[in-house]
Amino acid sequence: MKREIKTKKEAWLHAVRLRTLPLALASIFAGSFLAAWKDSFRWEIFVLASLTTIFLQILSNLSNDYGDTVHGADSAERQGPVRAVQSGLISLKEMKRAMYLFGLLSLISGLLLIFLAVQDLKIFLLFLGLGLAAIWAAITYTSGKNPYGYAGLGDLSVFLFFGLLGVLGTYFLHSLSFEPLTIFIAISLGCFSTAVLNINNIRDIESDKNAGKKSIPVRIGRDKAVQYNWALLASGYLFLIVFAVLSKEHLSLLAALAWLLMMKVGYGVQNAQSSAETDPYLKKMAMSTLLWVILFGIGLLF
Repeated sequence: MKREIKTKKEAWLHAVRLRTLPLALASIFAGSFLAAWKDSFRWEIFVLASLTTIFLQILSNLSNDYGDTVHGADSAERQGPVRAVQSGLISLKEMKRAMYLFGLLSLISGLLLIFLAVQDLKIFLLFLGLGLAAIWAAITYTSGKNPYGYAGLGDLSVFLFFGLLGVLGTYFLHSLSFEPLTIFIAISLGCFSTAVLNINNIRDIESDKNAGKKSIPVRIGRDKAVQYNWALLASGYLFLIVFAVLSKEHLSLLAALAWLLMMKVGYGVQNAQSSAETDPYLKKMAMSTLLWVILFGIGLLF
């Protein structure tokens, strides 16, 4: 059953989607733990990278609310949580203004981050380009004339930005170097982050299908999407093991304790009989991913 939104304040809190922020920070934490492992950790980089990521995630959430309302995915028939614009308490114009605000905040914070981290002009321009790409990706996931989320490319975007670019980029901004072994953790986190999106898309499969949103679960069906979810979870732990073996940092396998929670999430999604039953596992998977990163960091550093 959907929870009714009664006030504008509640509507904005729903639009921001606070429960998505821990997952957004996971890649910053992972990259920062790896930097500390190599004695390259910088507090100012950690704080600004976290702030920039939070702004980008909120921008993405607002854009998703806006875009899904415009394209019809957030209709009255949708079984997931009520969206802010859908509730009628926030207009499309107000939502667009909020998107501009958080786009600007992301840009300012990101520029300050790159300025403090990088002295080389070419590297500065590279990271500026990546930052602008992140802002573009956050806005156009479900907004615009041809949102890539409606073409089923959301999984690739999440894997890249929450996994590879998030972890490797954060590590580089700390250390100004590249450590090949970090790519295995970036892939692991990319798999887990993609699983969060996949659970979201499994929940919304019917409303997405009606709106013409061709997410992977819409394309392959629920049963195969559940199998895909298990494959993402298993792959994440496989690459953790590869990192632990090659780096000889065997205590990093402490992160495997989070597998118990992720298995519970996997079986919960598999056995859910409705969108309402699937929805709680979205938050649980996001929190399990953050726990995985924290346990990984503890094992790696201590």
